[in-house]
Amino acid sequence: MILYDSVWAPSPRRVRIFLAEKQITVARVMIDLRRDEQLDPAFLAINPRGVVPALVLDDGEVITESASICRFFEAMQPDPPLFGTTPRSLAQIDSWTRRIESDGYAAAVYAFRNSKPQMQGRGQPGNWPPIPIIPELVDRATVMWGCFVEALDERLSESPWIAGDAFSFADITGLITIDFAARAGLAVSEDRHNVARWHRVMTARPSASA
Repeated sequence: MILYDSVWAPSPRRVRIFLAEKQITVARVMIDLRRDEQLDPAFLAINPRGVVPALVLDDGEVITESASICRFFEAMQPDPPLFGTTPRSLAQIDSWTRRIESDGYAAAVYAFRNSKPQMQGRGQPGNWPPIPIIPELVDRATVMWGCFVEALDERLSESPWIAGDAFSFADITGLITIDFAARAGLAVSEDRHNVARWHRVMTARPSASA
């Protein structure tokens, strides 16, 4: 298997953290997004969407989407379980992962993509025709982010981890989202003490530097 990866992008980082938690090693090929290598014909032949990560299996099958790649490895190596083990934990982890993606991560993408003039024509990541940026979406991102962090802080006042009593894929998704949002200019306010406590614990895990 070969994992097509990239150093700073959040989605590949989510896979790297997951693999580090599982202690799984996979051969990797690094794609330089700053040089637009994801749009080179050689990579588009692997993933026509022009985004990373992408996992090429030994038989040539290609799996894209970071969550799907992580689910593949979870099925291959169930321990330690990061997607849940009971109907309740499976549902809680999936629910919070989706909420983080749709509320928090989407806000970060809006802010990152639409606040930078150099992104003009690249309003969506990947292999698209020119898509204009929409500066007004930064305002939407700010509102979404504030609501998301408030909800996350309330949740973390009830449990040590996002989806309950155990570390899970939802926490990995939360970490890469908050760190990516910071690069996009969306901060966690100082009064969100529960998020700050959780983020310190997450950042201290060896996998966070994967």
